[in-house]
Amino acid sequence: MKIHEYQAKALLRSGGLPVPEGKTVSSVKDAVSAADSMGYPAAVKAQVHAGGRGKAGGIRVVNNASEAEEAARAILGMILATAQTEGTGHTVSRVLVEQGCNIEQELYLSVLPDRESAAIMIIASRAGGMNIEEVAEATPEEIIRVAVDPLTGIQPFHLRQTAFGLGLTGAQFKEFTVLLKRLFRLVVTKDLLLAEINPLAVTPKGNFIALDAKVEIDSSALFRHPELAELHDPSEEDPLEAEAAKHNLNYIRLDGNIGNMVNGAGLAMATMDMIKQAGAEPANFLDVGGGASKEMIENGFRIILSDPKVKGILVNIFGGILRCDILANGVVEAANKVGLPVPVVVRMEGTNVEEGRKILNESGLELISAADLSDAAAKISELAGTV
Repeated sequence: MKIHEYQAKALLRSGGLPVPEGKTVSSVKDAVSAADSMGYPAAVKAQVHAGGRGKAGGIRVVNNASEAEEAARAILGMILATAQTEGTGHTVSRVLVEQGCNIEQELYLSVLPDRESAAIMIIASRAGGMNIEEVAEATPEEIIRVAVDPLTGIQPFHLRQTAFGLGLTGAQFKEFTVLLKRLFRLVVTKDLLLAEINPLAVTPKGNFIALDAKVEIDSSALFRHPELAELHDPSEEDPLEAEAAKHNLNYIRLDGNIGNMVNGAGLAMATMDMIKQAGAEPANFLDVGGGASKEMIENGFRIILSDPKVKGILVNIFGGILRCDILANGVVEAANKVGLPVPVVVRMEGTNVEEGRKILNESGLELISAADLSDAAAKISELAGTV
């Protein structure tokens, strides 16, 4: 689960990390008032779930009330599209007005679990700021990576390795190691998938302050952190994905035109691969789960068909916990309720498969059966007119 910058900074502040004074507002008048109260220069920052806001015009530094009003008026209500947003971008409904800061140097710092190494990875660089992605690609030697065994936790040598890699000495060395230890503790105790500070600014006096923060929380661990679950902002999600979550469906919208409904994440991935191999593109990932009910199948169809790009649907079910006859009845009931304006190919195998096929064949609906997954992908791609 992603959260906004102002929420991420509140979380950092609760963990004892230094962040600028700021206030979140949703009107031009309040933005000017907030900037006036903190003094100038100040920053007006769009609050959306995306990076790259500065390059897209979503962050402006202002030096007086007139500039603050102009910036807030330009940012509030704008559709902010960055390299990290999908489709047409995100509409900005609130801004963070933040106290300005003199910057001597910009560093990069993040802590995140790394699946490949099964470690918690510390990533840092002396080349922080808006172009950190380009730095990582063009000069990877400037990126410091320190792997921490999650069983033993962060040790003094991890702190030293990171600080020395950033060229820090003396009082800065000591202050940074305290900051890093607190950031690491926050990631572990709050079940974070990412805690990123970019830039981590160094002031002329040599102190550190988190000028920007990005935090992602493990959604599977939210039951342990109800206070973090309250930070969820459904307005930042894809509407169909938010609707699917209400019905306990694992749905992710994609860019293609072949909708698919599958039981099991691995089978869903294989199904999407076969669709692509057949020359088409999947419109979604939808895992209804092993114990899907008729209602879940009906809602799955409704959500798939809500995507105007969908030109055909492939249903691929392996009957285990979810028996084929139950799936077939669910498909028939869903089709009768929501209608089937596009071709539907059904491939099923497993428990009660013959009974399931009989239900589909006797339904009177235009449901096309497939012998196997390869046959199903080829049929739906042809019927949808994509090959």
